[in-house]
Amino acid sequence: MQAIQVTNYDKTVELRDIAIPEIAPDQVLVRVAACALNFGDLLLVKGTYQEKPALPFTLGMELSGTVEKIGADVTTLSVGQRIISYTGFDGLAEYAAIPADICLPIPDSMDMIDAAAFPVGYGTAHLALDYRARLQPKERLLVLGASGGVGLTAVELGKLMGAEVIAVARNAEKLEIARQAGADHLINSETTDLRETVKALGGADVVYDPVGGDQFTAAMRATNPDGRLIPLGFASGSVPQIPANHLLVKNLTVIGYYWGGYSKVNPKVLADSLATLLNWYDTGKIKPHVSHVLPLAETQKGLDLLRARKATGKVVIKVE
Repeated sequence: MQAIQVTNYDKTVELRDIAIPEIAPDQVLVRVAACALNFGDLLLVKGTYQEKPALPFTLGMELSGTVEKIGADVTTLSVGQRIISYTGFDGLAEYAAIPADICLPIPDSMDMIDAAAFPVGYGTAHLALDYRARLQPKERLLVLGASGGVGLTAVELGKLMGAEVIAVARNAEKLEIARQAGADHLINSETTDLRETVKALGGADVVYDPVGGDQFTAAMRATNPDGRLIPLGFASGSVPQIPANHLLVKNLTVIGYYWGGYSKVNPKVLADSLATLLNWYDTGKIKPHVSHVLPLAETQKGLDLLRARKATGKVVIKVE
């Protein structure tokens, strides 16, 4: 089969022919239809992600596909079933061997492109806002990087959960996409004082931050007493150093959060969250925003779009 592999860190990815994987008793073999790209893939290519698989490895965190074979111990899935999964790796290939307990059937209303674009963006935002931050209706949610893959879903879900949403992005075009997703207030991070603008709006109760750097510092200073901050990525390239004394003054909580880690320590939390989200999709409450669909051979182009921040929402690689 063909697969996109990292053979050397910080180099261009390669399209290679490798063996179709064998499955363990608790796994299924999935014929991959599509796989979405994520900022974490860029970190994996550089060798700076939280996890560092041995070289060479197949890239691809989230996928959609069809079950072709089931392991001896699998009772929850059947051959021919359409599924989505968060795999962490191995998604950018024609076939993937995946534990059955991290596969979810997708509704008939969902096509394979939307399905591939679904788990990380929506899953990350939903678990962060609901399970970790306990976002409440009428609270004020500040979303940094609001036009990106995980930022845009936070805007959409925050609004659906009843929050007043402040979206921060780099230009008018990206802010318009956030507005269409439900943002109540728009802040251009290139031309506007983030701290003062958020304070003028009444301050933030919850901060959702995939950006880091100076924006995190400004957002923290604009957070209300008892506010919660979720740093979940560092697209700026700068990991903020948080002064503990500032947290004390306003009783702030900074919440450590790695969505993918739940696949190992508590997969039921992920599965329950994704089941809720799939129901919301099936009833028309949410819809992934996909800005680019590319063939497997153009995966590097897709990664370059993410690196240059030229994509909005998701970039999806069509495998079959």
